[in-house]
Amino acid sequence: MAGERKDPYRRFRYRVEMDGIQQAGFSEVTGFDASLDIVEYREGNEVITPRKLPGLAKYGNITLKWGVTDSMELWNWINDCIQGKVSRKSVTIIAINEEGSDVATWKIIEAWPTKYTAPDFSATASETAIESLELAHEGMTRAK
Repeated sequence: MAGERKDPYRRFRYRVEMDGIQQAGFSEVTGFDASLDIVEYREGNEVITPRKLPGLAKYGNITLKWGVTDSMELWNWINDCIQGKVSRKSVTIIAINEEGSDVATWKIIEAWPTKYTAPDFSATASETAIESLELAHEGMTRAK
């Protein structure tokens, strides 16, 4: 219908899926971005302004944060990598609308953990203990 209003999706409704890992929900997913390097080029007989050509595509690391539970799956993944057994996985971030339907999907390709952060502890704090895992990857796609 022409002129139908489309509200943006909320950023707090999402889920994360990973090949072979059954980790519970994540409190935060950040860092997925893509950019192209700029290569400047100029021949001697051209004007003084260089041409700008696309260079290498680069993808930012993804950071996953979750409340500490007894699950060891993500720790085991990075620990295997530390031991020299790097296992690359597909990671999918799915936005969910108010009705609970999938509305946008980002697939991270050939991801592997590059950094793990254990929670900070304090006897005077009341916040949830949070673990985080940073993933390097070789690209992403978007569907929907």
